[in-house]
Amino acid sequence: MNDSSNLDDDARAELLCYLVVGQLVARARTGGWLRTDHVEELLNIWLKGNGARTYRLECLYIGALSEEVALDYAELPEFANSESLAQLFTDGWRMDYRSPSVGRIYSACEDELKRG
Repeated sequence: MNDSSNLDDDARAELLCYLVVGQLVARARTGGWLRTDHVEELLNIWLKGNGARTYRLECLYIGALSEEVALDYAELPEFANSESLAQLFTDGWRMDYRSPSVGRIYSACEDELKRG
């Protein structure tokens, strides 16, 4: 994580969406949220995979926010098990933005970032 950022609002929402789904996968598999080191690992995977960089403070904020947003979806049946969550990804573990479920999470992420 750098001392500069090239993330625009859409990229921030995509990153947050990716982390929210990661939180939901962790919850479905383990019953708990991602540990801090796992959030950081997912942040790094997304940033590297998208040629992105951002401030350390922004990473901390988005990482913490991912659990808050995930809380809104954790009890819904479509987000409660690993099999249904796997449907939110395409090949290569990229988010499937054509999926209505991903679209709902992405919209919630946009809204949450606008409030913050």
